[in-house]
Amino acid sequence: MAQAPRIGVTVRDSTPHWPDPPRPPAGAPNILLILFDDAGFADFGCYGSPIRTPNIDRLAAEGLRYTGFHTTAMCSTTRTALLTGRNHHSVGVGSLANFDSGYPGYRGKIAKEAGTLAEMLRPHGYRNYMVGKWHVTPLTESGSTGPFDGWPLGRGFDRFYGFMDAATDQYTPELVRDNSPIAPPRTPDQGYHLTEDLADQSMAFLAHHALERPDEPWLLWLALGAVHAPHQAPPEIIRGYDPLFGEGWDVERERRFARQKEMGIIPAATLLPPRNDDVRPWESYPAEERRFFTRLQSAYAGMLDHADRHIGRLLAFIEKAGLREDTILLVLSDNGGSQEGGPTGGVNLLGPRNLREETMAEKLARIEDVGRPGTYANYPLGWAMASNTPLRRYKQNTHGGGIRDPLVISWPKGIPARGELRHQFVHACDLAPTLLELVGVAPPATVNGVPQMPIEGVSFAASLRDPEAPSKDRPQYFEMFGHRGIVHEGWKAVAYHLPETPFEEDRWELFHLAQDFSEAHDLATAEPERLQALIALWWEEARKHQVLPLDDRFRQRFVENAARVHGRRTRYVFHAGVGHVPTEVAPDIRSRGYRIEALAEFGPDDDGVLIAHGDATGGYSLYLRHGMLMHDMNIGGEHVVIAADRPVPPGEHRVGVAVRRLSREAAPSLRTGPGITEFTLLIDGAPAGRLESRLGFVNVIAWAGLDIGCDRGSPVADYAAPFRFTGRLHKVTISMEDNQALDGDAVGRAVLAQE
Repeated sequence: MAQAPRIGVTVRDSTPHWPDPPRPPAGAPNILLILFDDAGFADFGCYGSPIRTPNIDRLAAEGLRYTGFHTTAMCSTTRTALLTGRNHHSVGVGSLANFDSGYPGYRGKIAKEAGTLAEMLRPHGYRNYMVGKWHVTPLTESGSTGPFDGWPLGRGFDRFYGFMDAATDQYTPELVRDNSPIAPPRTPDQGYHLTEDLADQSMAFLAHHALERPDEPWLLWLALGAVHAPHQAPPEIIRGYDPLFGEGWDVERERRFARQKEMGIIPAATLLPPRNDDVRPWESYPAEERRFFTRLQSAYAGMLDHADRHIGRLLAFIEKAGLREDTILLVLSDNGGSQEGGPTGGVNLLGPRNLREETMAEKLARIEDVGRPGTYANYPLGWAMASNTPLRRYKQNTHGGGIRDPLVISWPKGIPARGELRHQFVHACDLAPTLLELVGVAPPATVNGVPQMPIEGVSFAASLRDPEAPSKDRPQYFEMFGHRGIVHEGWKAVAYHLPETPFEEDRWELFHLAQDFSEAHDLATAEPERLQALIALWWEEARKHQVLPLDDRFRQRFVENAARVHGRRTRYVFHAGVGHVPTEVAPDIRSRGYRIEALAEFGPDDDGVLIAHGDATGGYSLYLRHGMLMHDMNIGGEHVVIAADRPVPPGEHRVGVAVRRLSREAAPSLRTGPGITEFTLLIDGAPAGRLESRLGFVNVIAWAGLDIGCDRGSPVADYAAPFRFTGRLHKVTISMEDNQALDGDAVGRAVLAQE
């Protein structure tokens, strides 16, 4: 114990004091958690897939695979449960971090009363590193001024390198280092891909740790962008999968089902349910469409294969550094395979979000672009169904396909099992208390001076060594966008909810999970009393964990949240020096009139971007080409381009574009639309060109954010990024009319109809 200090007149009659640093429990292991995004139950090779994942499979052979690991059906919510050891509604993240619905369970931000695993480990000598996707901070707080209390460094991590949003372009990601946005270190032409970069940064963090703090344990939380859309990977990897998936999703699903039985992943008596209701037979599509669907699946598989290769690089580093034996290594997914590609998938699915259809002819014409820079590819529902074999439905749903996921755990020094299976029911909120038990740390009563709510998860550490250890005995509820479910004592009640229909009309199903892995036998009619008891238990749990009020809106909340956050603000000024601005911090110009004006000093033949919001998949750009002012509105790859009728004179001038909504004529087939929009280019306030269009931003502007004086990502318009402005830019001002007319319900229905 350190000697108490004594301050005398001089150093000779004083006693120095050095406080004891935090010390980890004896034998505390390192923790490496690798979190995939949207990987289905059957997507790893060690869970029955033909996709090449040798490094994940090796970890499974050196440890354990869980077949009863459950998540929350969405990304923000599962991450919240994993990080805190509590249910996601309980701590304020009942849905995506993209919106705050105004209710305690739906704030989009983890409550301070729920410490993260990093915050709980830090007082015990752990250094904590976060790499990759965060997405548990309101995106309206993701700008360069924060607030930063919900960012990784504000929630217990010592370093952060990654992105804040749900998704990002893998070739031109919106990166953050610690609390500052940064540009990617290389361009796509230089071979950049986010997955490789995240592996590099992980190794760099660990290398510095080994140098500076070799005797202290670490937590590395690596949350990959893979395999969330956009599905992007090197073309040679993608093309190599075409022959493997050419026979379609029905054949592939049957093959995975057979492999899972052979491997013991699922019981021999398991039945393969019929196709999901929204999936057509593979053979019902024309040959050229099947070829396109195959390429989309190849892009997904290529992205997973590519990620596994870089996991292999990280594992090789850990082994060479002598860290492997005493590192708990986990590989898991945050939810099931995604239904967000709709029936036919697409090369750029941001167009339909703004009611601009991507026709099958366009899809076929762009087949070789799938997986490349400037695309937002996602696969069709049929492949998502195969991804979740043998489970029903998808991400967002509370049937097995949305919430049952792979979990691989390997710890050579601490887990004697090699290649074994565990069938216990495990939930995402159970992981943090399990890791705390393995480390030898009790959940703290306070974190940063804030009293903590109880841990709601239950440790499953006993099952790591004992295959017969019981599952937790407390009920586990599920809820996402009105879909509901509850698991208790081997039984599951679940209700699929159709949006915009009364909740009381939902039909609850009943399954005996202990005997019906795939939820194929609905026992609701045979056991009505048991079903009613589980439904009553669901309502009890819902009230306990802040699930209410039920909210079945999805796209509508995307449409409405930014308008609420920005409020009545109608003017934004971007002075020279403003860096990258995340899309939900940028001006919300959807479905309204607005004016963009740039004050700058121009030469006789200047080039470059004055302001650009978005990327090649969608957005807008105001720029100069050889002294001519131009504006491009890009809706899902369709460009509305207007060029000025005269060059900008040399000297200081105001140039811009005025956008005016002339009507609200709806497109009958889509039930809503932006009406007719007029674009007028301006030079010192005088018109310099005019154009009308029926296209517009009615649901999203872009995933990618906004830049001043350049377009740093994949370019919005027909120029090579970053296309920096060659004049001297002083400021850009956006003034918006107070006439925004967002129709969230109509947009939601229209987009769903196209999918």
